[in-house]
Amino acid sequence: MFQLLILLTCLLLVSACSSAAPQDAKTLAAWEGVSLFELEAATLAGDTLDLSAFRGKPVLVVNTASECGLTPQYEGLQQLHETYAERGLVVLGFPCNQFLGQEPGSPEQIATFCRENYGVTFQMMDKVEVNAGEGQHPVYGLLGTRTGSLPDWNFAKYLVSPDGETVQFFGARTDPLGDELTAAIEAELARI
Repeated sequence: MFQLLILLTCLLLVSACSSAAPQDAKTLAAWEGVSLFELEAATLAGDTLDLSAFRGKPVLVVNTASECGLTPQYEGLQQLHETYAERGLVVLGFPCNQFLGQEPGSPEQIATFCRENYGVTFQMMDKVEVNAGEGQHPVYGLLGTRTGSLPDWNFAKYLVSPDGETVQFFGARTDPLGDELTAAIEAELARI
């Protein structure tokens, strides 16, 4: 019953949240000519990951949370990883605590939760801020600028093309294994 209440609260708040990314001239100019593959991000283990390692592969970037009604999407994301990794798809999970504090854990707690509850083997990154503002992680600054959309809740998805030129946004309620996202992944994999 408690999980159902959390899910309903999540869905109501998703509809109330604004997911528009700032599109002022200064923001647009800051990201002009920059691709995801020129950025770096910290992993849950505290290492720096140079995202240029994924150039030439489609990358699915997802803001995640362990205490959300949408948390079971980890299972679908893991299935995407298992199904498409050999063909080139990279799944990157970015924990975020900005939506009702639904990712309060430490890096160790997040890693353990993901591994023990959902068998996550795709790359999990360090906790970040995704909303516009001073603390926003550069990955989300770039992706928000490219699409005009910031995460509408936990588990919003961005699919970056292998050349880094195209970014597609999929809202939090988009099923990781649904036709909309899998068709887009298949199309990007065909470009490799």
